[in-house]
Amino acid sequence: MTQPPERCSWCGTDPLYVHYHDTVWGRPEYDDHALFEKLCLDGQQAGLSWITILRKQQHYRDAYANFDPEKIARFTEQDEARLLLNPGIVRNKLKVRSVINNARGYLALQERGTPLSSFLWQFMDHKPLQNQWRTMAEVPTQTPQSEAMSKALKKAGFTFVGPTIVYAFMQATGMVNDHLVSCPAHQACLQLSQ
Repeated sequence: MTQPPERCSWCGTDPLYVHYHDTVWGRPEYDDHALFEKLCLDGQQAGLSWITILRKQQHYRDAYANFDPEKIARFTEQDEARLLLNPGIVRNKLKVRSVINNARGYLALQERGTPLSSFLWQFMDHKPLQNQWRTMAEVPTQTPQSEAMSKALKKAGFTFVGPTIVYAFMQATGMVNDHLVSCPAHQACLQLSQ
């Protein structure tokens, strides 16, 4: 009797994390708003575990006007001070400011006629990379594509977008399929990308 395939081990058994793994992580995302939110949240993760940010996701949406870049870009120093008192988010001055910077970078791209989705997906030739990893040890933490995307995002005014953060973002938004081949989600993400 064969064993059923096992999901990627990184999500453990926490129901929230398992649901995220099974329904979000690795699914190709092309919506500008969803990509903006995810890029901001991945920046908030720096130095922390993703589950910490995932548990706070709704608090972030509430604190940052549902990640509406136009509203966030108008945040003032008073808004920053308010956010630094919000126990529902990570209260780090640089991280708070990074979401505001990123909103302004997003709007600057739009003003140049470049949707965020097109800007980001260009580094993947506008299609997901289908990796064939068999063990977690094979999965990289950054790649030449994440380095190039990171550099371009920084040039466009975004912060907390180093190549490792950007690679985590690429994994989460399905720019790369880094589910292990033994994971049922690998095939599901492959089908979504076709």
